[in-house]
Amino acid sequence: MANQGVDQLFDIRTAFLTGNYQQCINDAQKQNVSSPDLKIERDVLMYRAYVAQRKFGVVLDEISSSSPPELQAVKMYADYLSSDSRRDAVVRDLDAKMSGNVDINNNIFLLMAASIYYNEQNFDSALRTLHQSENLECMALMVQCLLKLDRVDLAKRELKRMQDTDEDSIVTQLAQAWFNLSVGGDKYQDAFYIFQEMADKHNSTPLLLNGQAACYMAQGRFDDAESVLQEAMDRDSNNAETIINMIVLSQHLGKPPSVSSRYISQLKDSHRSHPFIKDYLLKDSEFDRIAKNYSPSVTA
Repeated sequence: MANQGVDQLFDIRTAFLTGNYQQCINDAQKQNVSSPDLKIERDVLMYRAYVAQRKFGVVLDEISSSSPPELQAVKMYADYLSSDSRRDAVVRDLDAKMSGNVDINNNIFLLMAASIYYNEQNFDSALRTLHQSENLECMALMVQCLLKLDRVDLAKRELKRMQDTDEDSIVTQLAQAWFNLSVGGDKYQDAFYIFQEMADKHNSTPLLLNGQAACYMAQGRFDDAESVLQEAMDRDSNNAETIINMIVLSQHLGKPPSVSSRYISQLKDSHRSHPFIKDYLLKDSEFDRIAKNYSPSVTA
């Protein structure tokens, strides 16, 4: 019989939250749990790890209409991310669900719904979705949304709520690091220590390495940033955040334009719907449109 008080999913959850997605999947497939609720939670973590790896087909194929509501929510998010052509339809369906009776105890639905709105840059809808939840991950996403809206004051209040709930949780620690990065100044070093400590304690992952790189770049330590980003590339050469940070870094290091162009091509190829690329393509077409107005006139 399992020991009372032992968190059977601790290692799986830790792997997921720190960005060690393959470890999360491997452990979840081996882990026997003692209750139906734990089985659902284990499967949710596993399928969210597949989503993080962009293996949407696994999630869409394996989660059926008879699966628990929590898994259906993960499938909804995978469906949204899997195809640009599906996004508008998924958002319309989600809007319809949100206007009806929503089970506020289904934290996974709230989290997946808010993640869709976050990807849509619709931070107000994301915050409306999350504000009723006492779940740490939901609170952490609220912190991210508030930071995106430059509401550092409200983000600080939400972070305090997380710390009062569980100060030592990885989710709370990560939220603290994001907050420190937004505040800046001497907080950059505090954020770096959080990412570094997690990497030392658990595993260096692209998620944690990108956090360290962001701290280094904010402090103007571009050579240090390059070494951790290179490690992140070695671990996953197709991670969108790593590639974006490499683009920014190559500009600061004065590398030839061909270097950043190569990274931009890679992003367009495999992460075309990423907000960074959407914004880039929009600015690109705007530049071309404006440039036409200033093309040299032909004089006789």
